Amino acid sequence: MAMKAEDIETMIKAAFPDAQIEIKDLAGDGDHYAAKVISEAFRGKTRVQQHQMVYAALQGNMGGVLHALALTTAAPSA
Repeated sequence: MAMKAEDIETMIKAAFPDAQIEIKDLAGDGDHYAAKVISEAFRGKTRVQQHQMVYAALQGNMGGVLHALALTTAAPSA
């Protein structure tokens, strides 16, 4: 079963209410997405830590219902 982009955005927004989120379905199959997430919560964190935070927000769906997610994360520009 595929995951909807709206569901991904809702889960990320729940963890990072201030986040600016852009999600693209890369293959049109609901399994392969690219997401850009900008949140103040990422400030001072390494890229790996930022990605781990997003994966945690997806509550175990990564690698299951959601097969692939190409992530771009950052803190907001000053």
